Amino acid sequence: MDITPDKLSGLADQIRRWGNELGFQQVGFGSIELDEDERHLKRWLAAGKHGTMDYMVRHGTLRSRPAELLPGTLSVISARMDYWPDAADAWQTLRQQNHAYVSRYALGRDYHKLLRPRLAKLAERIRQSIGELGYRVFVDSAPVLEKALARNSGLGWIGKHTNLINREAGSWFFLGEIFVDLPLPPDQPVANHCGSCRACLDICPTQAIIAPYQVDARRCISYLTIENRGAIPVEFRAAIGNRIYGCDDCQLVCPWNKFAKLSCERDFQPRHELDRKKLVELFAWSEDEFLQKTRGSAIRRAGYAGWLRNLAVALGNAEPSNEVIAALDSRKDHPDEMVREHIAWALEKLVSEKIRHKSSSNM
Repeated sequence: MDITPDKLSGLADQIRRWGNELGFQQVGFGSIELDEDERHLKRWLAAGKHGTMDYMVRHGTLRSRPAELLPGTLSVISARMDYWPDAADAWQTLRQQNHAYVSRYALGRDYHKLLRPRLAKLAERIRQSIGELGYRVFVDSAPVLEKALARNSGLGWIGKHTNLINREAGSWFFLGEIFVDLPLPPDQPVANHCGSCRACLDICPTQAIIAPYQVDARRCISYLTIENRGAIPVEFRAAIGNRIYGCDDCQLVCPWNKFAKLSCERDFQPRHELDRKKLVELFAWSEDEFLQKTRGSAIRRAGYAGWLRNLAVALGNAEPSNEVIAALDSRKDHPDEMVREHIAWALEKLVSEKIRHKSSSNM
């Protein structure tokens, strides 16, 4: 395709405007050079820090070589969309042991269902403007190093917790990409502004951020409650607290998130009051109710058994009460062995705590 540099620059400006019109807060253009990121990825995989996410190994270097994933790719359009919802206070919910904490990104509609169609519309506008265009849209839908590509596109820097941070918006945003066969003028990556701060490392409940810019997924609550399909290791259960789907602590404590803005997208607002529900209410959901109330939600990824497993752990960490123990008792004969095992752990923990509390109060 023969387009002059001046026309490409003008097109880039148009793409930014179209992106804003489609609800993206920022659009940038970046190179596909990810050599250092590939080396970092290979070291991480070799150390087994991906846990059971074997698909990351199967995809090999496709993740770090966009032109191999989509032949002909010359540049990447990265876009971000804010998702911070108007929800119950996160810290307060985390302190309320009998309430469920759901990661802020999963309170509303599944972001894949919102971002992907809008990126497709953006790509179609580009195609209509210039004619022929080779492209592919990605929103966690293929092996893509989205944070590294967004960094290359000037959308922010990768923080010590490995999330992308933007000086004007913090880190509460989703990312999506369009691989294109256009040599769009690349934006300049921004400087890293984490400095000496280590708030995210210190706050992590399971010490999953083992060093700056290094996360061991096997210790991460988001991995343990979402990607992990088996039992949650006993050593991490107490630290999970009331987090039943994902974890936000490293972002909640990040000083850059004081610049985060509430999302204007209604679809990202909490559904079914998931930002303020009690654990026993959610644990009582039948499978049909779970499927109905998580339709179009990222929470579906955990599956019903994973949902009950996570809730059992959280109930085991709740304040011991007859209500909590009765809720667990009602499902102690659940047909799924993994669910039964976590319920048994929770009941044993709660009963032990009640006995300990009674003994201390009688002294």
